[in-house]
Amino acid sequence: MRVGGGSGPAYNRSVSDPLANRGDDRPGAEPQRAAPLPDRDLAGRVAVVTGSSSGIGRAIALELVAAGADCLVHGRENRAGAEAVAEEIRRCGRDAEVLLADLATHAAQDVLVERAWQWRGRIDIWVNNAGVDTLTGAATEWTFEEKLDALWQVDVRATMRLSRAVGRRMKQQGSGAIINIGWDQAENGMAGDSGELFAAVKGAVATFTRSLAKSLAPEVRVNCVAPGWIQTAWGKQASDYWQRRAVAESLLGRWGTPEDVARVVRFLVSPAAGFITGQVIAVNGGRKS
Repeated sequence: MRVGGGSGPAYNRSVSDPLANRGDDRPGAEPQRAAPLPDRDLAGRVAVVTGSSSGIGRAIALELVAAGADCLVHGRENRAGAEAVAEEIRRCGRDAEVLLADLATHAAQDVLVERAWQWRGRIDIWVNNAGVDTLTGAATEWTFEEKLDALWQVDVRATMRLSRAVGRRMKQQGSGAIINIGWDQAENGMAGDSGELFAAVKGAVATFTRSLAKSLAPEVRVNCVAPGWIQTAWGKQASDYWQRRAVAESLLGRWGTPEDVARVVRFLVSPAAGFITGQVIAVNGGRKS
């Protein structure tokens, strides 16, 4: 469950040190920074990350930029957040653009794709991160049916329509990579309203990803990243029960961070993952059950 972040301290150990970057496996330990990926492995690429004005989307955008990509930042209505992310990107020496669009509507989805392509004339990386937050704010008071409608419109329908529209253009240009965001417990399920909702919605995203990968191969690679307990806005204010459960269910004994998810996305859209498509990759520290 995608539930913002912070990362652990970096360590200046030699690569010859057999303990370098192992991290601390004690229960509840702070995350350790993994070994860096090759610098600028996405140099010259153009990326779009939906829902990137905050949280996991922001972390993904900044990770792609750190690898050399230019990035279009998308938000629904949080212009201040999107502009702040774009400014961070420009300070890194990369190009950025901001587009706001409510992805619950077909018209806005179509406009986003068209304007994104007009920005640089091509898109190499598209990440469908935008999703409806039903765990915090006013949405917590919605009925089950209202939550289902909202999640279906954005998390499923927008992901499918955007992926298909973007995929056709990428296939015509001869290359591209699409990442969709799932949920690590979609296959096994979780009790309760939120578990039922997210399992159905993110299960649909995962199975759609596998089918779209077949439709767009070999020019375009399509994969799904399925986060587990990631400490975004909900996780920061979750009750003691959920704090304990998130740590207890991970083999690594800690919450995940948005940066953990972002690094996996970066790998999957990079040349190093050139033989990986149609996969659902869990980012959850390993699950005990």
